[in-house]
Amino acid sequence: RKTTTDPYPDLWISHMKLLTHNLLMCNNKGCNMNNYPLHIRPVQVERKEKQFNEAFMRHMLGKLEWSAIVSASKALNFVVPEEIPAEQDEPFLRTLHQVINELDVVSGALVCSNCNREYPIENGIPNMLLSEEEV
Repeated sequence: RKTTTDPYPDLWISHMKLLTHNLLMCNNKGCNMNNYPLHIRPVQVERKEKQFNEAFMRHMLGKLEWSAIVSASKALNFVVPEEIPAEQDEPFLRTLHQVINELDVVSGALVCSNCNREYPIENGIPNMLLSEEEV
């Protein structure tokens, strides 16, 4: 639990960030087409400032599925360019940092566009567990 005396309070409570979302897909039985990215249906979103690391952002840029970042950002009412700009200057990298590191989805759902399976997000944790019938 997070307390005022914790030396590393952010290690105790970590909500779902768009960096995490960029890795998730529906694994429902038979759902193997159009199951990525999951659409975010947010209920509560928080923004928590984190230290900017330009080298990390440049490294991550090549690993992200940009179209998923764009759609997730729109769902959270945050604007990013539709395409990665040719020049990835510091203002662009700071915007990307805000999107993937500072936006926390505290509650809501992730929804598969193929099978419409909803994965609830509670206390910042997406529940991706499937029932026996879905495995």
